[in-house]
Amino acid sequence: MVFIIGGFVAYSKREVLLQEVISKAKAKAKSEYNLDVKIENPRFTGLSTVAFSGITVVPHDRDTLLVIRNFEVGVKLMPLIIGQVKLSEVHLDDAKLTLTDLKGIKNFDFLFHKKKDSTSTDKKGDLSTLAHNLVNQILYKIPDDLDMKRFNISFTNDSNHVTILSSAQIRDGELKSNIKVNNSDTLWHFAGRMHPSDRDIDISLFADKGKITMPYVQSRYHATVSFDTLTTRLNKVERSNGETQIYSTLAVRNLLINQAALAANDIVVPQGSIDANIFVGPNYVSIDSSSTIHLKRLTAHPFIKYTLKPVKIYELKINTGWLPAQDIFDSFPQGTFESLQGIKVAGKLNYKLNFKLDTSNPKDVEFDSRLDKDDFKILQYGKTNLGMLNGSFTHVSYVKNKAMPPRIIGPENPDYTPLHDISPELRNAVMTAEDPTFYNNNGFVEEAFRKSIATDYIRHKFSRGGSTISMQLVKNAFLVQEKTVFRKIEEMMIVWVLVNNHIMTKDRMLEVYFNMIEWGNNVYGIGEAARYYFGKTPDQLNLGESIYLASIVPRPRAGLYAFMPDGSLNPRLTYYFNALGNLMVGHGLTVHRDSSFYGFYNVRLKESLRRQLHPSDSSDIASLMKADDDDAGVQNIPVAPPTAGPQQEEKKPGFFQRLFGKKDTTRKEDEPKIDTAGKTKKQIRQEKREQKRLDKQRRKEMEERGINP
Repeated sequence: MVFIIGGFVAYSKREVLLQEVISKAKAKAKSEYNLDVKIENPRFTGLSTVAFSGITVVPHDRDTLLVIRNFEVGVKLMPLIIGQVKLSEVHLDDAKLTLTDLKGIKNFDFLFHKKKDSTSTDKKGDLSTLAHNLVNQILYKIPDDLDMKRFNISFTNDSNHVTILSSAQIRDGELKSNIKVNNSDTLWHFAGRMHPSDRDIDISLFADKGKITMPYVQSRYHATVSFDTLTTRLNKVERSNGETQIYSTLAVRNLLINQAALAANDIVVPQGSIDANIFVGPNYVSIDSSSTIHLKRLTAHPFIKYTLKPVKIYELKINTGWLPAQDIFDSFPQGTFESLQGIKVAGKLNYKLNFKLDTSNPKDVEFDSRLDKDDFKILQYGKTNLGMLNGSFTHVSYVKNKAMPPRIIGPENPDYTPLHDISPELRNAVMTAEDPTFYNNNGFVEEAFRKSIATDYIRHKFSRGGSTISMQLVKNAFLVQEKTVFRKIEEMMIVWVLVNNHIMTKDRMLEVYFNMIEWGNNVYGIGEAARYYFGKTPDQLNLGESIYLASIVPRPRAGLYAFMPDGSLNPRLTYYFNALGNLMVGHGLTVHRDSSFYGFYNVRLKESLRRQLHPSDSSDIASLMKADDDDAGVQNIPVAPPTAGPQQEEKKPGFFQRLFGKKDTTRKEDEPKIDTAGKTKKQIRQEKREQKRLDKQRRKEMEERGINP
């Protein structure tokens, strides 16, 4: 009786209660989000259904965000009694959501700048609770009965404009919708099963003709992403042991991705899916190892975890388990690993990856990547004959996408030099600088990868390479020079195939490497290099000349600038000579330590090349010979030496100098020294500016290495 009487009173007062609820909602929107909300003609049209003739939402001093002409919403009574708002029906007609981001001003920035109540003492709950509440809120707001017509969504920023006109219906758990993007003739469709109350959702996105191309991605990420069908399924949501567990599936058909940093060509995935089990804990978000990636006949179990506090930790693990090797090679997406397309193999493979980076201690990063084999063998090469390096072949190098003259790598080339005719000093110097464990490793040096990851994270840029001689050989022999993610992966796969299947001996790899790589501007092979720089044959090179040649391998086209106009080396290279020479002694590759910098003072450039040099050419050897990220070997020996001797305290400018900007005469010693003979004042000014720029760059590089310039 109490319940009935209470219900009767509530029903008789429901119009008053509705007005109070609307007033509170409008006041809250104003106080917490600075939104002006207008709601016209609110009224009950049923026991638990409310209709509105107009709703307008305008952020303060911003463009109008939302306009709805007709809106009717019903809630379920039983959940409402216990304080939960679950929508039973929604009817919407003629609505417009306008998002703008113009000249840095957004009309939706209130979402990120909620006004805080200074008197509030509430603390954020853990992530698992937030995730559980968010999932519930989303599911509760999906009605069992939906009729939406003419819902127009637009997004405009300074360089892009996207419009979406949509309509949708949910009847008896079946979703049907039509979406038109940018007024095109192509209609997108959402269709499938929709039972939000039972947490059972299975819907697909597809077009009535052609592919679906994602808008905005091109202008924001310089990428093209399109697909035929995208399917998502929510299997179940659970909460236990302090975790919110979301079991879902995402599948795509004929996915196409074009992004210059990923690959030079279109990447096409005919069919792929992931059974993603997302676990959210108090301070982390993860994709559990029970998840499975499906890519044609390839399956893999990923584990991805991001811990937010007390420090950020990134973890990634992948395990394929033992799979038929042919299935793995056949499952590569189109547009990737072109050298391996069509290859025929036998046996089984198992790939494992373990990566963990604790941002509070990045130097102890964990990295372990391995591909195990069981009776693996190559039956037939694919698009590229990986065994061609065992004989003579023609090689064409590219510089900035421009083809260099073809060269024969073999005895037919008079400059070709067998390994036994190359100075042992040169072989040892290059191996020490680029790959000290060349004869003992399997093509990779994991410790170098770990150091590269740590260094790149600390510096927030790609500043350290980790390429072994085997990787550099493969890159030069088989691959294009674009620095892309998939090209790097392809490089590592070919190295694994070559080394682990003994397609080439290490001696043969080293011989081809010395005769193929670039040593200067249009100088390829050690035969050409020895003659070009020193007028010698490779077997006549001494220790100093060998260390110099090792120093230019990462940046060969800048190698000539290491010399002074008199043919001697820039003194700043003495640090490199001493560092590399000491490493060679440590590896037992040279006789004894040398206090005269291991032949540095015996290096002299060939007379005919000295006339091409100018004093400014060698003014900043550190920046000129800085290695490209992708080309640097595992050692990464810095060229510039640390500053020796006591540091004088820098004299700071006085008050009047700071006030009036008067030039500080105490720093004249830093003024660039320029050879002014025969030059105009304009040329002198230009050279001074360039000298200052180079000096600033050198100081920055030395600071990054922990050296006080």
